[in-house]
Amino acid sequence: MLRSDHIVLVYPVWNGGVPALVRAFLEQTFRPAFIFPDALPNHSLGFVEALKQRKALSGKTGRIVATMQMPAFVYRRYFHPHPERNTLRLAGVRPVKESLIGLVDTTNSRRRTRWLGRMRALGGRAA
Repeated sequence: MLRSDHIVLVYPVWNGGVPALVRAFLEQTFRPAFIFPDALPNHSLGFVEALKQRKALSGKTGRIVATMQMPAFVYRRYFHPHPERNTLRLAGVRPVKESLIGLVDTTNSRRRTRWLGRMRALGGRAA
C-alpha cells in the first residue's frame, strides 16, 4: 500500500456490511504504528493528536467497490455504509470514492456487461 498511488477495496456486502475477513484485514493493517509513522511507540494518541499526525497514506486515492443482492439505493439509505472508508481517510487516503453495485444476482447480461465496463474504465484511469 505504501508504494501504490490508488487503493481499491472490492468485496460483497455480507449481512449489511463488510465481510469479517476484510474487517479483520483493516484492523490488523491499519494499526496506529502503520498509519501514524511519526508517533512514538507505545504512546496512546488522543483524538485531536491523531488528527495532527502525519498520515502514512497521504497523497493516495481510494475506491470502494461493494457488490450486493439488494438495490444499491436501499443499501446506501438504510445501512449507512462504509466504516472502512473512515479507516482509509484516517490513514490519509483522499478522496475515497465508492461504487455500489446492487442486484448482482440478476440474469440480465446487459446490466452485468455495463457494470464490468464501468469497472474497467475506472481501473484504466485509476479513479
